[in-house]
Amino acid sequence: MSIEIKMPALSPTMEEGTLAKWLVKEGDSVKAGDLMAEIETDKATMEFEAVDEGVVGKLVVPEGTDGVKVGTVIMLLDGEGEESAPAKKDAAAETAAPAPKKEQVDAPVDRETGEKVSVENPENKRPAAEAQAPVQASAQPQAAAAPRRDGERVKASPLARRIAAEKGVDLATLAGSGPNGRIVKADVEGAQPAAAAAPSQAASWPTAAPAAAPAPAQIPDIPHQTTKLSNMRKTIARRLTESKQQVPHIYLTVDVRLDKLLKLRAELNESLGARGVKLSVNDLMIKALAAALVQVPKCNVMYTPNELVTFKRADISVAVSTPEGLITPVITEADTASLSSISTRMKDLAARARDKKLKPEEFTGGTASLSNMGMYGIKQFEAVINPPQGMILAVGAGEKRPYVIDDALGIATVMSATGSFDHRAIDGSDGAELMQAFKALCENPLGMLA
Repeated sequence: MSIEIKMPALSPTMEEGTLAKWLVKEGDSVKAGDLMAEIETDKATMEFEAVDEGVVGKLVVPEGTDGVKVGTVIMLLDGEGEESAPAKKDAAAETAAPAPKKEQVDAPVDRETGEKVSVENPENKRPAAEAQAPVQASAQPQAAAAPRRDGERVKASPLARRIAAEKGVDLATLAGSGPNGRIVKADVEGAQPAAAAAPSQAASWPTAAPAAAPAPAQIPDIPHQTTKLSNMRKTIARRLTESKQQVPHIYLTVDVRLDKLLKLRAELNESLGARGVKLSVNDLMIKALAAALVQVPKCNVMYTPNELVTFKRADISVAVSTPEGLITPVITEADTASLSSISTRMKDLAARARDKKLKPEEFTGGTASLSNMGMYGIKQFEAVINPPQGMILAVGAGEKRPYVIDDALGIATVMSATGSFDHRAIDGSDGAELMQAFKALCENPLGMLA
């Protein structure tokens, strides 16, 4: 019997993926641990391994297919000497009752001609009107389907749904001619978008006015090119929209003097040069944020509908730009890790993030996030919280500014940092305390090394 191999969920946020490449072909023998496919998730391209052994009977989903839902059968794996079962027939055809067979009985003899007369079994004979009744009854819903109430599921084939979306036809207003009133391609092709709302207006029960679908973007008549949205870009769009709609953000900004931190960095890099380690300002920002979160645990939290989760260590998600969008690899235990360890891990994670080679556990979790745009010369910005985390720190560029030093006006290297906080979980005063702790650690950086 064939084993159905289904699209796996390769990350906690994965709902669908792209079957980028098959690494096997039909007829190949595979065993547990063999690589079978490359699958593009919302964050990375990952290799899919076999967990059973057998012979590849059929590759159900062609390589390069987008939007394959988790749980969809993508391959049939046969045992040795077996063949894949043929595709299942339409469910309606399988359940349809077979027509009753006509049975012959002993034929009577016509008295006038002496010939036998063939007749059907009386049990199989019904009046014509009775025989036609079921057909008329089954056809009646297709000819004039009752309007559907709000929220009632519309039965339609995937092809019919796609055509309806392209034509702007409301499926709820159509009568299906398929099995059990299912809407099929022919029903949609003959429908007119302008008349789609008419049947629902004649309903005998009150219905709410349907929400207007957003109009498709009108592309100006200007030379242009279009790029298909990647799974990563779709996920970024969905999650950031949810964050801004559902998470009440509060923003707090501090100016941080960096002179001591830059001096310490130079001294550490001089001593670490023999080990091939070169600290970046971003590495020190990760350490400072992690240490501040441990000092102010009220900000190292996650909000849930029924409880507030407070973490006992600081794992920092760091925004990394890739050709397809942002991804946030995680520096675990950043509060206790050495600066050299943070630097080495960050370089490795960033390189593999750009190559889409991160493992799910390397970009999920995290108790807070850091986004640094200082290298682009951005002075200040406000980052969007990465749910379910409670905060994210946005770091700008360090620049020479007039600054009061020892009660006298001077020039200092100053950086603006803005914390975005989930106001459901973190009060303004708690967020201010965290920003104060972060500023103090950056301006007296030996404190983060103790």
